Parts: sequence; C-alpha cells; structure tokens
Amino acid sequence: MRSVLVTGCSSGIGLETALAFARRGDRVHACVRDPAGAGELRARARAEGLTLDVPRLDVTDDASVHAAVTAVTEAHGPVDVLVNNAGVDHTGPVETMPLDRARTLMETNLWGPLRMARAVLPGMRARGGGVIVNVSSLAGRTYAVPHGGFYAASKAALGALSEALYAEVQPFGVRVVCLEPGSFATAIRRESRAGATAGQPAGTGPYAADHAWLAGFLARVAEGAADSAEAAAAVVAAADDPRTPLHTVVGKDAEAAVAFLAGVSYEQWLPRFLEQAESLAGPRPAGPGATGDGRR
Repeated sequence: MRSVLVTGCSSGIGLETALAFARRGDRVHACVRDPAGAGELRARARAEGLTLDVPRLDVTDDASVHAAVTAVTEAHGPVDVLVNNAGVDHTGPVETMPLDRARTLMETNLWGPLRMARAVLPGMRARGGGVIVNVSSLAGRTYAVPHGGFYAASKAALGALSEALYAEVQPFGVRVVCLEPGSFATAIRRESRAGATAGQPAGTGPYAADHAWLAGFLARVAEGAADSAEAAAAVVAAADDPRTPLHTVVGKDAEAAVAFLAGVSYEQWLPRFLEQAESLAGPRPAGPGATGDGRR
C-alpha cells in the first residue's frame, strides 16, 4: 500500500485522481484548500466504499504545507507518490493584468509544487524511492495564446523546474514526471472563464474587447473538453510506470497540438490560431476603436 498525496482535490483532475488511487487500495491523502468544498469528493468516496483522508492544505502557504506533510508522514510514514495538481488559471493582458493576480498564478502553479516537493523529498531520499507527478498543462508546452501569457509562463516554468529536479533526484531513486494535459472538464476552466475579465472591467481599457473575445473562444473550446477521469488515469499510469517520459502530454488534442507545432514558428502558428478562434468565437475585435460586439 502506497502513501499518495494529491493536492487540489475538491474537483476535476485532483478529485478523480484521488478516487483512482483509492480504488487501487493506496492510502490516499486528498488535500484541499477548504475542507468545506470537499463535499463531492467525500460523497463519491462514500458511495464507492473508498477510504481516504482529506487534509487541509494550501500550497501557497509555507506553514500549511509543512503542517499537512508533517501530519501525514508522522501518521503513515514518508509519502510515496506526490501529485502536484492544485492550480489556478487567470487570463489577462500582459500590460494591464493586475500583478496580484499574476503573482497568485505563480504562487499556486510554480511555487506551490516547489513547496510540496521540498516537503516530501527528504523522506523519499531517505527511503531511496518515490514519484513526483507535476500536473502542468499543454499551455506550458506550446505557444502562449493572447491573454494567456501569465498562465503559460507559470506552466512553462514548472516544466523547466521539473527537468532540473528530474536530474537532481534521479541518483536517489526518485522519479519526476511533468504531465501536460490538453482541455479537460475541470473547475479551473470554469473559474477562468467566469473571471476572464476580472482584471479589466468589460467595456474599459485598450484590451477589454479582445479579452472578452478570448473568453468566448475558451468557453467554446471547453464545451468539447474531455472527462477529467481520463487525465486521472494518466496520473496513475505515470506513477506506476518508470518508463513514463518526463514530459508527457495527455489527451488527443494535446497530442495533435504538439505534433502540429513541430517545426512551426510562432509567426506561422499565430494566424492559424486566430483563424481557428474566430471560427468559434466570431471576428476578433482587437485594435483601436474596437467594441465588444465584433465591430470596429
């Protein structure tokens, strides 16, 4: 029985991953930032007769990370598998997106996994084994879309950190995998769309109309998002199979995107992306004098 710690388990990939490990008989610590939001997780576990712990853990808080990991290790021994899944997705223009929202992205998507890795690695090194699965995103592997620069930067940085960590901990018998899912039905996507214009009120600022247009495109893409259980299965497989490549894309859309970008420059990609986006969200209203209704 392995000790598996998963962050961000209130919904989406984290919730499905926690249940998937529990079904295998692993001891699962399904961490959530707010225990009050874990109702669906607890209900589904009860319905399936699964046992799992639901510790409170905020990956942006040093004290919270230390307390949670210490409690888990004291009760059940060192963590065998860490799944860094907790993440946020705020969109906004590079020029005008509030820096506090940009910092939240980095605190959660980059520094959070770093805090967690540092907390579990001493135990993994002492035991001579362990697996760290960083749930990144296709956005960190491909070109950044308009208004998605900060999110893509956080995920690209996580990929780079994963590469260095992979080489550093390999001599201690610890594996690192950086999964890069495409579009999956998760709360992070719903929250991103709901707050797409939070950094710049609708109808104001030089980028407002373009930002709203992007939100419309993302909403249409999300309509065809895959079941997050598929991504959870990939997490479990990565934890099990030592042959899993460091960078592993998840989802047919992610595989197609990576294959398409081989040898394609950003300048070649951007017009094609905009054409696809306009086919789903209508004409892009960017530029001087643009309105939010597609007119100039």
